[in-house]
Amino acid sequence: MILDASSTDGSPVGAGAEPSPVATAVATAESVLAQRFGSAIPLADPEDLAGSGPAVVVRARVASSAFSLPRTLVIKHYPRTEGAGAGDSFAREAASYQLFTALPQEDRVCPELLALDGDKRVLVIDDLGRAPTLEDKLRGSDSRAAENALLSWARSLGRMHASTASREADFHALLRRLRGSPRDDGEAGFYDGEEMVPLAAVAELPALLHDSFGVVTSDAVLDAVERAADNARSVSYRAFSPVDLWPDNNLITGSGVRFLDFEHGRIRSALTDVAHLRVPFASSPQPLALPAGMSEAMAAAWRAEVVELWPALADDGLLSAYTLGSQLVLVWLSTWRDLPRLADTRGAGPTSRAAALVTWWRDLTTRARQLGDTAVADHAAAVADALDSRFGPNLDLALYPAFR
Repeated sequence: MILDASSTDGSPVGAGAEPSPVATAVATAESVLAQRFGSAIPLADPEDLAGSGPAVVVRARVASSAFSLPRTLVIKHYPRTEGAGAGDSFAREAASYQLFTALPQEDRVCPELLALDGDKRVLVIDDLGRAPTLEDKLRGSDSRAAENALLSWARSLGRMHASTASREADFHALLRRLRGSPRDDGEAGFYDGEEMVPLAAVAELPALLHDSFGVVTSDAVLDAVERAADNARSVSYRAFSPVDLWPDNNLITGSGVRFLDFEHGRIRSALTDVAHLRVPFASSPQPLALPAGMSEAMAAAWRAEVVELWPALADDGLLSAYTLGSQLVLVWLSTWRDLPRLADTRGAGPTSRAAALVTWWRDLTTRARQLGDTAVADHAAAVADALDSRFGPNLDLALYPAFR
């Protein structure tokens, strides 16, 4: 390992000093690469990429190698956790990269896995370089570039679903080999991007809405939510999902969008992901809005990639009904999660999260009315008005900077 006297995170490396997390990650990667290729592959110039998850993420240069390797690699080194089970981020990410690396290159929408060690909890993957993220495009000043990036993202999501729809057993087998649990969301609840939400919690929102705003949830709306939840847990339209559908988890490359960070990767209904085309990046920390018509264009781009596999989705009415249901569940869960937090901010002025909820419920109102679902539309309008009255008035989620 070729390192400076101090690591990139400022911790000393030398005799008597505790190795920094970056130095430990690099040394672990070197040992795994040596085992994988049968020869030492020294790494140099480590750069701490400050990943948002539990792993230490490092970019390092291949100092020398007799093998055909990329010039730089990315290392993800996970701390050891006990009893992580279904929530073990390392097992899920490792199984995800193994699944995709086994696919033909044209179906691979993520970096290639180069080396892996389950005991040392380290992955070494191809470095895609310093390409801009989807977040960069959305927060830039070029609306055309942002639009193209969103459509490319939707197409890549469709390709991901199409290429993994028949590989649920493969993914779960990989998880078991890594001592992760293949338990699916149908048994436990819904993963909303931050936490696993138990099924019982879905029933708590009506009481929250009534106690906080006096909004009554009719039996017809409860039936709609339950039907949508059943569809989300059904065996139909299942494929791999990264779950964390955040714009900063996607690189815009010359070969299209590439997905990163599979710490919560799992097999679930692809229609759950499609809801994020209607409620863009709902689980990300700071979601903003997209211009009118963008969600429809993204949904069309996604459908073009999966319709050969799932020809029933060529029916506009069927797809719209499924998408409305998944959108309802996503907004429902987001509201259940955020309402207690918003209560703590009352009196401190409107928050972007309150504006997001108002915007999402209003959009749900419009789409439900278009499909003739009066019960859902009226309920969504009542919730939007109540939220706006409490945290507003006149809340509206701002557009991403590229579209302002």
